[in-house]
Parts: sequence; C-alpha cells; structure tokens
Amino acid sequence: MDEPGPEEGLRSGTEPSKGAGYGARPLVADTPWFAVWTRSRHEQVVREQLEKKRIEAFLPTITRWSRWKDRKKKIDWPLFPGYCFARFDPGDTLPVLKCTGVVNIVSFEGRPAPIPDVELDSIRLLVGSDLQYDPCPLIKEGTMVEVVSGPLRGVVGRLVRKDPHRARLVLSVDLIGQAVSVEVDAADVKAY
Repeated sequence: MDEPGPEEGLRSGTEPSKGAGYGARPLVADTPWFAVWTRSRHEQVVREQLEKKRIEAFLPTITRWSRWKDRKKKIDWPLFPGYCFARFDPGDTLPVLKCTGVVNIVSFEGRPAPIPDVELDSIRLLVGSDLQYDPCPLIKEGTMVEVVSGPLRGVVGRLVRKDPHRARLVLSVDLIGQAVSVEVDAADVKAY
C-alpha cells in the first residue's frame, strides 16, 4: 500500500503542520490559529521562518503599485501590517517565539488567544478571489471618529450606525445636551 503524500490533509496548499524542533508536538486536526505580532516589515520573514519549522502559516497580502523615481512596480503588502497567522499547539509556543522577527503572540489574560477558523477561512477566500478589496480600520458603533475626506473633513463625532457604504455620525454639544446627526460615506471616517 502506498504511503500518503505530504499534500494529503492540507488546506489551501499550505505546508504540513507537524511542528519541529524545540520539542514541538505533532498537531491534531482541531489545532487553532493564532495571531503572531511581528516587527515592522518582518511579516514575510516570520512566515518563512514558521514554514521552515514546519508550522502552518498564513500571511494575507494585497497587491499595490509602488513608485520609485525611475519606475513603478506591483508589490504584495501584508493585508494586516505587523501580523502573521500561525496554527500551533498553544502549550508549545517556544518555536514560534524564537522565529526571527516575532515580537509576541497575541494573548488574552496571559494565554495565546485563538482565532476562529471561520474568520481566517473568510479572509483566505477573499484574498484568493478576483474581487477588489482594501484594508479598513475596525470601528465599532459608539466610537469617536473623525471625517478624513469629503466636505466634512476634520469633523469629529460619535459613530452611531455603520453599514458597508454609509455611516451615521452624531455631532454633539455636551454642555447643553444637544446633538445633530449626519450621514457620511463609511470610507471617509477613522477612529479619533
């Protein structure tokens, strides 16, 4: 009977996740994903280091034109600057932390915080599609925001509703307890 090839059981053509070195343990099917915080502009280096250690890694990118004095070139930039994603045993973080360019593993209450598979699967599907996409800040309702472009540029208010295309801001004069609301393009606001 033939031995199964290294491709079997892999998702999206990634390297096998068997762990390596430093006492890494073999992974089970339900091993979670984690966000790895990287040094500035070291995301690609971290992904390569993780893969060398046979740790499954995912670095979503966006293609942008970059301009120099003499030419323009398409370059893949990290979709989430400063972060790379890795699937590993949360009890065995040393191989990840020893990678060149790794600052830390995103944690909550001192333990690596897992990322739901559905979130990264959605990002992976989007990045693999032909759709146009752009990174945007995660702004929650109730957050103070500033309008950064358009006729209301410089206006600061509280975001009360946001859908994919429009955002409703409330501009208030707290001292007198009065406010006015206005609708703006959702892409024109950033957290204040």
